[in-house]
Amino acid sequence: MSDVPSAQPPPGRYAVADDDRPVALDEYPVHQVPLSMKYVATSDRNAYDRCIFHVLDHQGRALLILGLGVYPNAGVMDAYATLRVGDRLHAVRASDALGEDRMRLAVGPLRIEVGEPLRRLRLTCDDEELSYDLTWTADFPALWEPHHLQRRGDRLTLEGRRFVQAGGVAGVVRAGGEEFRVTPAEWTGTRDRSWGVRPIPGEEGGRYAEEHPTEGFHWIWCPVRFEDRFLMVIVQEDADGHRTLSEATMVRPGHRDRQLGWPQAEITYRPGTRHPQRALVHLGDVRKPEELQVEILASSPLAVGAGYPPADDWQHGTWRGRGWTDRRTYDLADPAAHPLAAYGVTDHAARFRLDGRVGHGIFEHGSFGRHDPSGFTDFKSVAP
Repeated sequence: MSDVPSAQPPPGRYAVADDDRPVALDEYPVHQVPLSMKYVATSDRNAYDRCIFHVLDHQGRALLILGLGVYPNAGVMDAYATLRVGDRLHAVRASDALGEDRMRLAVGPLRIEVGEPLRRLRLTCDDEELSYDLTWTADFPALWEPHHLQRRGDRLTLEGRRFVQAGGVAGVVRAGGEEFRVTPAEWTGTRDRSWGVRPIPGEEGGRYAEEHPTEGFHWIWCPVRFEDRFLMVIVQEDADGHRTLSEATMVRPGHRDRQLGWPQAEITYRPGTRHPQRALVHLGDVRKPEELQVEILASSPLAVGAGYPPADDWQHGTWRGRGWTDRRTYDLADPAAHPLAAYGVTDHAARFRLDGRVGHGIFEHGSFGRHDPSGFTDFKSVAP
């Protein structure tokens, strides 16, 4: 036996597992904590980093919603796209193991390419159920949304940071034998980027959740693109109307962002539902009150196809194995066929009017349980 020392380092001292080596992003000076860019600073399994895009036709013929998310501590990367045309909702969802290349935003047939950060992106899907090839171009600077915190009792359940942006979209969308030519003059695109900690399926409820039940939740998220300005409105309220998020900001290139006070929404619901038919949002202050009129054009419940809670066929961040892709077409003509949709957020493509201007964007709304300002008394309560 040779007396020459082994060239291998002592076990546990210098040895590095093959899957624990630096990744490409570690070459850049972007680190926030003394960890590889492969990892996040928190060990919380609910850590996430994702985006959502809305592409809507100004006539209400079609509403495309798509997104992609990374769940670092769950080892999952997934993406989805849904297209509502009439009463049909075409959906494609894909999930895979999280790899090391975080700059490759692709899962199955769904892909996002960053051409110019905060300015130009390419959105593609090559699937038999739904396909599109779109160039998304920002018309306005990205706007920070309020730091979002949510607790159940004293337990932190959500902490997120987001920015929102609006722009024009060009390209083509195909599904169900129909083809839509998308142009910036006739379509609008909005997007939201968020990251932090947010519950994914598998979160333990147990006695703590039973002893701290959610009485009610009321939510409005509303990005609006006008020709020369961008408006963002956010409202989150508890059962008694206590507001935990409140923001109304107008963005105009070359001008300082304008804060529009404490937004107050009057929502007219379809009788027997909590589905909005139209809304009026009061903005501004006592010196210059303004009214944002909301006309609903098309609606897409995020719990159907898009993987948002309380979807029962797939939710974001869940392990589906490697290379999982799922295609479905939903019939939305009968709301009773999708009972869980009423307990999730719905995204409404809408036409907006403000101070003589006409714009387009999303009126995202969810109202569950008791909400005293709206007159809803419990989870079964609906508009008269």
